[in-house]
Amino acid sequence: MRRIRYGIALVAATAFLISGCAAGSESGMSGTADGAAAPAAPESVTGGGTGQDAAGNPGAPKGQTADNSKLEPSDRSVIRKAELTVQAKDVWGAADKGRQIVSTAGGYASDERSISQPGNDIAVVTFKVPAAQYPDVLAQLGRDLGKRASQRQSTEDVTGEVADVDSRVKSAKSSLAQFRLLLSKATQIGEIMDIEREISSRESDLESLQARQRALSAQTAMATITLTVTLPPTPAQAAKAAEPEDPSFLAGLKKGWGTLAASTEIALAVIGALLPWLVVAGLVWLAVIAVMRRVRRRTPPAPGSGTTPKGPGGTPPVPAMVGGPAGPEPGTPVGPPHGGQPHGGQPHGGQPGGPHVGPPPPR
Repeated sequence: MRRIRYGIALVAATAFLISGCAAGSESGMSGTADGAAAPAAPESVTGGGTGQDAAGNPGAPKGQTADNSKLEPSDRSVIRKAELTVQAKDVWGAADKGRQIVSTAGGYASDERSISQPGNDIAVVTFKVPAAQYPDVLAQLGRDLGKRASQRQSTEDVTGEVADVDSRVKSAKSSLAQFRLLLSKATQIGEIMDIEREISSRESDLESLQARQRALSAQTAMATITLTVTLPPTPAQAAKAAEPEDPSFLAGLKKGWGTLAASTEIALAVIGALLPWLVVAGLVWLAVIAVMRRVRRRTPPAPGSGTTPKGPGGTPPVPAMVGGPAGPEPGTPVGPPHGGQPHGGQPHGGQPGGPHVGPPPPR
């Protein structure tokens, strides 16, 4: 087992060294190529400083360089994309003509979308075009289909990513070959299982790298053109677009009125959507209130709830004074007893029924 583990570690180290050497050799070769091409450029461009141009014709000033902005190295990997908007009276006819142009150049339509409305037909087609035919096809689409309204292009240089993926693919293939060779020499079941597990992991990594490699190759080989065909604007729309928007009171008033009208429409639409729900909610609430009132009427008051009893006439009785003389019992006649004299005779003072006046009697 130790020998097999040492063998696996040795194979992994060898694969790592091979990948490092491959990357170093590629970078060294590219650096050598750049260094070899750099010194030759001034002689062919400046004309050797003798007053001649690049073609050897006299009359060119010293130190003048040729325009190399249109020249692009063939070994660069670039992803090209473009978005083109064209106005045509026949939207569908222009879209069909665009398909014919792209098909003649060796491309195809990868995605199509269309919107058909009264006075607003729109066709959106995405084309895949060979990178070599990309500039000519883009120019022909903008020239032959109708009036070019807008155009936008973008490029992305993925040369470094392509080189990195290629190097990793080569290293993964070499490492996988080493493990398969080691598997052919294994004799024990444990060793075979370990090596097969490592081979399965390396194969998965290799397949992922190869998928990325194919995707980059497809993106760099075929450029993407998104064509949008619309109807030309009506005279009213064109006049409105051509009007200068100078800030003024009338312009502000017009915009404010338009905003108010739009806000009112939105508010009415919201109210119309909520009105059925509000009606239903109101009916439910009225039903709940009616049920609660009926329940309260039927439920008797609990004893000791604080309700004051009332007399026969509806007025509450007067409570008796604490410590004072009690009033007559209900139903007892009020007045002097038989004989016209109150019970007990006249009190001191000579005034029947009156309070006692003067000093207290001697004892």
